[in-house]
Amino acid sequence: MEDPLNPYGLKISVLIAGFAGGVLRALSRNQHSFRETIASPVCGALAAGYLTEPLVHYLKAIHFPLPPDDGSNVTMHAGAFLVGVCAMWISDALFDFISRRISIK
Repeated sequence: MEDPLNPYGLKISVLIAGFAGGVLRALSRNQHSFRETIASPVCGALAAGYLTEPLVHYLKAIHFPLPPDDGSNVTMHAGAFLVGVCAMWISDALFDFISRRISIK
């Protein structure tokens, strides 16, 4: 059976790894708001889905020491997890910057 997300360029295993990174990020916060518990895993999954392959490609291009490719996609899944963890921090900084720019004084 074909993966239903392949036409969109997404891999389910990468999305799950990014989602797990987002969950870890949400659990690491002292305050658990709606945004933290829902948006962080979703943001992690989406960012991992679209940013993991470019990250792995870049790491290979700069000859970063990566584990050998034995078909298990360890590098891809580890990269997806890290992107998932970092995605909400990046979005927090971006939303903070935008909200400061458009706030009414």
